[in-house]
Amino acid sequence: MQNFEFYNPTKVVFGEGEIRRLSEFVPKAKILLLYGGGSIKQNGVYEQVKNALYGHELYEVSGVQPNPTYDKAMEAVELIRREKIEFILAVGGGSVIDSAKFISLAVPYKGEPWNILTNHEQVYAEAIPFGCVLTLPATGSEMNCWFVLSRGDQKLSAGSPLLFPKFSILDPKATLSLDRRQIGNGVVDAFVHVMEQYLTYPNNAPLQDRFAESILSTLMEEGPKTLMKPTEYEPRANHMWSATMALSGVIGAGMPFDLATHAIGHELTALYGIDHARTLALIFPAVMWVMREEKREKINQYAERVLKLKGSDQELLQGSIRKTVTFFETMGLPTKLSAYQIKEDVIEKVIKRFEERGITLLGERQQVTMNKVREILRVALQ
Repeated sequence: MQNFEFYNPTKVVFGEGEIRRLSEFVPKAKILLLYGGGSIKQNGVYEQVKNALYGHELYEVSGVQPNPTYDKAMEAVELIRREKIEFILAVGGGSVIDSAKFISLAVPYKGEPWNILTNHEQVYAEAIPFGCVLTLPATGSEMNCWFVLSRGDQKLSAGSPLLFPKFSILDPKATLSLDRRQIGNGVVDAFVHVMEQYLTYPNNAPLQDRFAESILSTLMEEGPKTLMKPTEYEPRANHMWSATMALSGVIGAGMPFDLATHAIGHELTALYGIDHARTLALIFPAVMWVMREEKREKINQYAERVLKLKGSDQELLQGSIRKTVTFFETMGLPTKLSAYQIKEDVIEKVIKRFEERGITLLGERQQVTMNKVREILRVALQ
């Protein structure tokens, strides 16, 4: 196990009806209510939030998109600066929460706010506080300090210890109005988050491995139930907590990370507008195949412990990829680029974008060269 520091100060309030307790966690101050396309008004969450914060001075910014944008976030930054708002309440999924994280840094930042994402040094020293009401479990943003934001054809990420939410309220009932696409995306997003911390190389961290395996097993068991039994509370609750724990920092403590799938997926979203989780479903099985030798021991462990497979290395490899693809497709996510009418020219488009930013190596051991990326995309095309 590698040396690590673990820090997660987010207070999680989980369960049915807990939105009513919002006033316990939100200060008596000017509050910005940040949310997406209006689904929270249709499913009753908006009304619950407003009732819980009766007597607070509220301002609103809506319309945060599924791939959150810099321009929309800057609308909120300007409003907060103008009205001297002191706290942000993000109500929605990972996109809304990610926007809140950027906004919280951008408001006090003295320079060009986009530099927060383009400058890899710690160019910020303060942030305004924020909390969350989660309505779409997927990204784990409700319990970590990272965010992703898009501007034009750029999709970049950043993080800071300042960006842990003060609290996150997780009421599984708030997810019951989600459609099949949103639920499927959320389950697969969480699954790949775990795999990127788990499917690397042996690291003598049995506790983290077994915790990761338990999340993978839970998602594979509960994910299909969320589609088959869309009005049942328990599968949604198990999915929600699994998605939160997938990227809370616990299973990644002392572990290597392979973010190649995310890196390639971000480029597909930027180029073609494909849902983030759907890019992961396209790329991850191809990464398993192309990097099969480098990941052989952990692929075998995944096959035997999570998928309950037996056989030779080749049989375990083929079986694990086949079962992973079947799971993604059961959740409604295609696993081939042809499903989006994407042609072979995608390969050099993605490579060019990496090279323009000086990125030449990816993966847990920096073994995913640009030629490997080409191979991964070719496999995803077939």
